[in-house]
Amino acid sequence: MGSNTEIQSTQSLNIATRQAYGEALLELGAIHDDLVVLDADLSGSTGTGKFAKAYPDRFFNMGIAEQNMISTAAGLAAMGLKPFASSFAMFALGRAWEQFRNSVAHNHLPVRVAASHAGISLGQDGASHQIIEDFALARAIPELSVFVPADATETKALIAALIDYPKPAYIRLSRPPAPVLARSSGYKFEIGRAEVLRSGSDITIVALGLMVFRALEAASVLASEGIEAEVLNLSCLKPFPLADILASLNKTNCLVVAEEHNRIGGANELIASNALCHLGQFCPMEVVAIEDRFGQSGDYEELFALYGLTAEHICVAARRVIGRRSLSSL
Repeated sequence: MGSNTEIQSTQSLNIATRQAYGEALLELGAIHDDLVVLDADLSGSTGTGKFAKAYPDRFFNMGIAEQNMISTAAGLAAMGLKPFASSFAMFALGRAWEQFRNSVAHNHLPVRVAASHAGISLGQDGASHQIIEDFALARAIPELSVFVPADATETKALIAALIDYPKPAYIRLSRPPAPVLARSSGYKFEIGRAEVLRSGSDITIVALGLMVFRALEAASVLASEGIEAEVLNLSCLKPFPLADILASLNKTNCLVVAEEHNRIGGANELIASNALCHLGQFCPMEVVAIEDRFGQSGDYEELFALYGLTAEHICVAARRVIGRRSLSSL
């Protein structure tokens, strides 16, 4: 996937992935008359409101009843329609996990659940709404694909790619605006691939969601120190892009994983169990993640600083892991 995107900077434009999701539904609704959207009374927040106004006969406000929403989406998919179900991640997955597992995934139904307001970036709503376990919960469901788009462009491309995708999918979206990455005009989302955003040979930084542009910022700082970091956007957690991860690690032989998720059950464990064991050499790894603690209410940037989810923390981890690699070669 690195062949069609070689990204080293971001535009000044900032758009939330939840907003891009809503725009994608509106655009695709004009093309696919079998696309239907369900929401748990949060259409103003999830971005589905525009679709609701344009296509009221294909929009279903299920009320504050996420379990019913997921079960209904399963029924619509069984009828041959293409449902996208939306709510806050804490409720869409956390509350309706059983329905997601049994009604959707176990029956092999192509329901797409777009879960917004995930992670501690939800901010002032506090720990009860800040799901930091969703990667673990979603990945553990058999046959369920898991996606974490990094910006608005990728979100739109992902939603378009999922229209005819034959499997169920969980899509993690964020509340705050994020920088829109500067991509080539021919960019398309490739399911099962990791996106090389910046090439380098000294260290691999794998980042997800809102941590991606922070990883790019860290790479710029490291470059000023003579350290060339390769930055990978792991927007497709499942199916896992093993070949892309290995290709980078075989060059750099050291790794930092940056994610807005609990360290336990996060992408770092996925990479360690699926990639590092395939390397024919020792590869030290550092993790920038939430260290097994709940979130709390506060400004999202301040929370990221408090929980160690910044470009500076990525730089510290990178320097440390490079030092460990150097010691291992003595």
